[in-house]
Amino acid sequence: MGAVGGLQLPYAHGGPLGRARLRSIPEDFFVDEVLGFPPSGQGEHLLVHVRKRERTTEQAAARLARSLGVPRRAVSYAGMKDKWAVTQQWFSVHLPGNAPLPPPGELAPGVEVLSAARHNKKLRRGVLRGNRFRLRLRDVDAPAAAISVRLAAIARLGVPNYFGAQRFGPGGENIDRARDMLSGRLQLRDRTLRGILLSAVRSYLFNQVLAERVRQGVWNKAVEGELLMLDGRGSLFALEVLDEDIRARLAALAIHPSGPLCGRGCPQPSAVAADLEQRVLAEEAELVAGLSAAGVEGARRALRVRVSELAWWFPAPGEVELRFALPAGAYATSVIREIFAAEDGPAG
Repeated sequence: MGAVGGLQLPYAHGGPLGRARLRSIPEDFFVDEVLGFPPSGQGEHLLVHVRKRERTTEQAAARLARSLGVPRRAVSYAGMKDKWAVTQQWFSVHLPGNAPLPPPGELAPGVEVLSAARHNKKLRRGVLRGNRFRLRLRDVDAPAAAISVRLAAIARLGVPNYFGAQRFGPGGENIDRARDMLSGRLQLRDRTLRGILLSAVRSYLFNQVLAERVRQGVWNKAVEGELLMLDGRGSLFALEVLDEDIRARLAALAIHPSGPLCGRGCPQPSAVAADLEQRVLAEEAELVAGLSAAGVEGARRALRVRVSELAWWFPAPGEVELRFALPAGAYATSVIREIFAAEDGPAG
């Protein structure tokens, strides 16, 4: 078991093979957003591709706004990216008229424009197709042969689609704060912080359900009453008959079982799938009710994530480099935890 956000989460592939260190330097964690559509070439918005190093997404957005002479609210992005990393991500800037495009080059230390083009829509949260990762792990104490076997299994079977620890704050404190907020013991006026805490609760409850599915060995299998999700598309359909076609599609990672993102109107499974979810969520009934009372809209999330384009090699003794792609909303750390007990950040 490994703790994520204060919750002990079981492993699907047998537990860590050894220890390793992730993000000894920012370049060890490289992420490139996959937008999924080209800029339209016209419109009152700019799509700006930015590379940042040791900067938060908010810091990059603020610097882009200053450089273009627009208010911060005119800049939006599709997803947050880590600070201790090198990341390439897209921003949109509301800039009507004939203002010139920002040229490629450094805007400020750690923030560089790669390209810019006109577009007809604002970039909204969650519109990404996914992310490509290039990770180097150091101080690895597991045998290369065992690592290769584990990675081949991950490429074939995927990994549990756990929300990563960054959702929950240091030591999982966001869940404790959310309990206080939903009970009325904590009054918050900051809408952004309130949204962060509500999102943490949904992620925590999803992880609870997924953890139970992993314990039962059905995180990657369909049970009676399942709501199945198409890979990479988010479309749901109810399992009617668990026949050979469904089994083959599950084995090919073309479809996945789904779990609840609790809130109002959350699509519900039936039969065995419903009983499993209800037993787990009954332990946190106050949090479930609090999300609905707060007006959070319910949804579903795949319990399994496909790890695409997976490749690996061993550039030096005690090091392994991984490259892979994940759909939007999936966490690279959920892949790493199935291989290593990884320390995050520089040694010492």
